[in-house]
This record gives sequence, structure tokens and C-alpha cells, in this order.
Amino acid sequence: MNNDIIEGKWKQVSGTLKANWGKLTDDDLQEIDSNLEKFQGKMQEKYGMAEDEAKKEFEKSYY
Repeated sequence: MNNDIIEGKWKQVSGTLKANWGKLTDDDLQEIDSNLEKFQGKMQEKYGMAEDEAKKEFEKSYY
């Protein structure tokens, strides 16, 4: 997915991520700031999720 699209939709997507993944705090979402690699790291840290699985969840939030 194009980073420009991600950045443009970040406010909407961050709400979806927070609703779906309650362990993500507002501070986490601010730190992630539409960055896939940071999201993957947070998901690994908080949920023990693999990188590819986190990427799929991140992309699902945009559709």
C-alpha cells in the first residue's frame, strides 16, 4: 500500500486500529503515525504477532 494513502487516512485508521486492538494506546498510535514497521513492532510487543500477520492486520484497517 502506498505510504501517501496511509498518511492521508491515518486519523480514520488509527481509530479503527484502537477499536480492534485495545492494547494499543493513544501514545502507541501517535508513535506509529502511519508507519507499517512501527505498527508491526508494537503488535509483536503487545500481542506476540508475527510481522506478516501484523502487516495483514494493518492493511485490513484501510479497506
